[in-house]
Amino acid sequence: MSSYDVIIIGAGPGGYVSAIRCAQLGLKTAVVEGRDALGGTCLNVGCIPSKALLHASHQLHEAEHNFAKMGLKGKSPSVDWDQMLAYKDEVISGNTKGIEFLFKKNKVDWIKGWASIPEPGKVKVGDDVYETKNIVIASGSEPSALPGIEVDEDTVVTSTGALSLKKTPKSMVVIGAGVIGLELGSVYKRLGAEVTVVEFLDAITPGMDGEIQKTFQKMLTKQGLKFVMGAAVQGVTKGKNKNTVTYKLRKDDSEHTIDAEVVLVATGRRPYVSGLGLDALGVEMTQRGQIATNAHYATNIAGIYAIGDAIEGPMLAHKAEDEGMAVAEILAGQAGHVNYDVIPGVIYTHPEVATVGKTEEQLKAEGRAYKVGKFSFMGNGRAKAVFAGDGFVKILADKETDRILGCHLIGPAAGDLIHEVCVAMEFGAAAEDLARTCHAHPTFSEAMREAALACGDGAIHA
Repeated sequence: MSSYDVIIIGAGPGGYVSAIRCAQLGLKTAVVEGRDALGGTCLNVGCIPSKALLHASHQLHEAEHNFAKMGLKGKSPSVDWDQMLAYKDEVISGNTKGIEFLFKKNKVDWIKGWASIPEPGKVKVGDDVYETKNIVIASGSEPSALPGIEVDEDTVVTSTGALSLKKTPKSMVVIGAGVIGLELGSVYKRLGAEVTVVEFLDAITPGMDGEIQKTFQKMLTKQGLKFVMGAAVQGVTKGKNKNTVTYKLRKDDSEHTIDAEVVLVATGRRPYVSGLGLDALGVEMTQRGQIATNAHYATNIAGIYAIGDAIEGPMLAHKAEDEGMAVAEILAGQAGHVNYDVIPGVIYTHPEVATVGKTEEQLKAEGRAYKVGKFSFMGNGRAKAVFAGDGFVKILADKETDRILGCHLIGPAAGDLIHEVCVAMEFGAAAEDLARTCHAHPTFSEAMREAALACGDGAIHA
């Protein structure tokens, strides 16, 4: 019977990062993963492949709409869908093999198979049982189901099926206006599909800054996406060459239908913990089916910890990674910690959307006095030069102390720009600190400085 200091269940971003950190800290570590490749949902059927398709489809958009403006003339490229999928798969392979290399480099064992926990201190994989001082559950999540909808991953798909369709559809209905639905809806719109997004709530991207929500929806509508808001989906009926989505409008309870070649169910995700044997162990769960943990990621069963999508908090790869490093440090006797007030969120459409910290709605609900600094990308020379002048940066700061409380932006490279504010917030910086920091010209990042200046005497280029 093999024995370890820690066995991690799941090799997604939380699990594999935690394993490498554990090994770096001198713990004998193994990871149990049943997929044929490491990296979990994110690398195999999530973050990475979707970014590959977003990039490819955006290049097509640029060729069709902006190349001629720059003097790049000629016939727009046609779409070879099989080659695009091959490119996506190559990107996946390169990343997953990279993790295999890191495991070997750090002497992390990969136990191939699906895990269960027969008792504390033991992990069973197939017929083999492994002893360990600590178990970290990093089993991730799976797409949520909706009643009345039978997913076949062919024409009625989750995000997994949407990344490997047999052909590009002429029409698509996206159920859910969250991150996944809008990203993949954008991909297929650029590839020529008529895309309609059906959302239960009255605003897209629930929980995001209200001004960002409205601006984002206007931009996506301008790009050709259609939206049906306040609609409760009743079911999907499969036909020969089409699927019929039935929904009721919440405002008047009227029933409507819409036909599409492909239906993407993008109504969120839920923790994937089936088969682990948690009920028999008596592991405490939350009402939403998450594993309950304390501030140190420990469950109510000694020696069993949990991180990532399996526990409370935003289902984000980087949140899982941070928790993976924190729990590794805790197991090694250090003081692992995650600052949940500074976890950015990004939507990789075009333009990108990024957010960190408090929204205006949250600050108003808390009764906190704050000030707003805004700057439009139309005032940014670099953005205008690359046809990316739409959007803005908004920084929220404490009215008295000027300490940055949040930042929300929609525009070019938003997912990279947000980290400037993340670092500032981690150090408790004021908007003036950001405003007085020299930014290279011409860069998109100057918009961040201008928004910080707008928290004081005013932006220069507004």
